[in-house]
Amino acid sequence: MPAPDQFPAPPPARAPWRATVLTLFPELFPGPLSASLAGDALRAGLWSLETVFIRDFGIGRHRTVDDTPAGGGAGMVMRPDVLGAAIDAARAGNPEAPAIYLSPRGEPLTQATARTLADGPGVLLLAGRFEGIDQRVIEARGLREISIGDYVLAGGEVAAMVVIEAVVRLLPGVIGQIASLDEESFEDGLLEYPQYTRPREWEGRTIPEILLSGDHARIAAWRRAESERITRERRPDIWARRPKKPG
Repeated sequence: MPAPDQFPAPPPARAPWRATVLTLFPELFPGPLSASLAGDALRAGLWSLETVFIRDFGIGRHRTVDDTPAGGGAGMVMRPDVLGAAIDAARAGNPEAPAIYLSPRGEPLTQATARTLADGPGVLLLAGRFEGIDQRVIEARGLREISIGDYVLAGGEVAAMVVIEAVVRLLPGVIGQIASLDEESFEDGLLEYPQYTRPREWEGRTIPEILLSGDHARIAAWRRAESERITRERRPDIWARRPKKPG
């Protein structure tokens, strides 16, 4: 038997997942992220939140962060020199974290993306304002563009909160029943099946009898069929991307 000092050291505990948000409105945070599961996990140290005030890197006495768009047009565009300096400062604290710009033209946020981010050390989220940001900072700092939907917001702060909440709930220790995550919408390329609870009858509507049968195999088959039906009806785009069964 090896001596006590010959046993391998236990693996180091995972550092808390770290979210850094670059914003012109740091007072918006943590906002909803301080409540419910995300808030409990934040207070428990399972993840951490930092804001970087972009205006601290602004130009001149007025800390200017934007300028008129090259080529003319309405609105203002956030300057690359200001954003570049802010991103560099944020990266110094978490150099391995991917940097993401919340943009309506970005790739859609998916459950798979959230899982990938949850497996990493954290994320840097740039919340833009005005008409957007200078393309050169996207290219020079290797920003990944992500969208939370096909609509336009006044700024990226709410979108940053959506990304953070989608990721935080997947972190180890945040949700007690891990099995519940496996049956959620998008986890198997399908939307979730309908859920029911007490009372057995409500306003003339009853729980489907099969769910009260105690036959777990039949219940699982019913839930699968319902997930497939709902996905076909509501999200044909997701259904079309599912791998085809052989034969």
